[in-house]
Amino acid sequence: MSHALALAARGLGRTWPNPAVGCVIVKEGRILGRGWTQPGGRPHAERMALDQAGQGARGATAYVTLEPCAHHGKTPPCAEALVAAGITRVVTAQTDPDPRVSGRGHALLRAGGLTVTEGICEARARQLQAGFLKRITQGLPFVTLKLAATLDGRIATATGESRWITGAEARRRVHLMRMTHDAVLTSSATALTDDPDLTARDMGAAHQPLRLLLDARLRVPATSRLGQTATDHPVWLLHRPDAPGQSAWAATGARLIAAPADGPHLALTETFRLLAAEGLTRILIESGGQLAAALIRARLVDELALFQAGCLIGADGTPVLGPLGLDALKDAPRPKLIEATTCGPDTLTRWSF
Repeated sequence: MSHALALAARGLGRTWPNPAVGCVIVKEGRILGRGWTQPGGRPHAERMALDQAGQGARGATAYVTLEPCAHHGKTPPCAEALVAAGITRVVTAQTDPDPRVSGRGHALLRAGGLTVTEGICEARARQLQAGFLKRITQGLPFVTLKLAATLDGRIATATGESRWITGAEARRRVHLMRMTHDAVLTSSATALTDDPDLTARDMGAAHQPLRLLLDARLRVPATSRLGQTATDHPVWLLHRPDAPGQSAWAATGARLIAAPADGPHLALTETFRLLAAEGLTRILIESGGQLAAALIRARLVDELALFQAGCLIGADGTPVLGPLGLDALKDAPRPKLIEATTCGPDTLTRWSF
């Protein structure tokens, strides 16, 4: 199952709206087939592993990181495929919460005469599938907030200079994070200041995440780097229904999505529900302190990835977070530390909310 989970991780950021699943087929101590969900969500992991195993699958055991699907979609159910292939035992990590599957895949396997073992490495599987699980059960994507700051919590000098606070190793880690998320989202404020392109660079892969721009009034010009590259790699703009300049952005090839407004801004929870409804399961936030604080206030952040550089800017610099509106220390969010590591001269700590 550990091997299957490692295979599943290869699909992170590439399989939405489907989950990233891994499958390993074993008989008499030998691995006969391996598979993981392919880009776009198909073929499924089980189909890939069965095709590799061929006739050797008869009498074998299949280790799958998620309950095999039991519904007819664009492909036949994987549970039926496992039965037809002559698999005699299936070991799964967790039940699929999708109402079209939940428990039915396991039941179909048992009805076909297979032995089914459930819940192996379940905690690891749930962590890996956090985005898919949250989308199915809560109608929201899993959100990772990435912040890069100095030791004293600043992201720019008093003059606005911010490139580069962290070093090359930390920036490379960020590009890897982009590749394991379905989409990277930034705010209009950050786009106007930094003009980012939000692509994953120097990673040796052609895959790119979807790029999202939260811009209520469409203040960012269509001539920005996002606009100029929208035909190369998809860009979605989230904006107020009455925002001006929509035609200019539409001409770039970007997709415009009108989102509910909350005063001059967008209603964040409703906007993220829209993104989940579009199939997104994992979103990486790369923005300034104002949007970061707003997301924390709205309880939309699941994980914080904080990169810190060994330098000091002082109180005249820009703080890493905007106002959280706290009156008492007891009300302060207290995420749980899940990782602490180094990235060259910088540090990375990951926190779970």
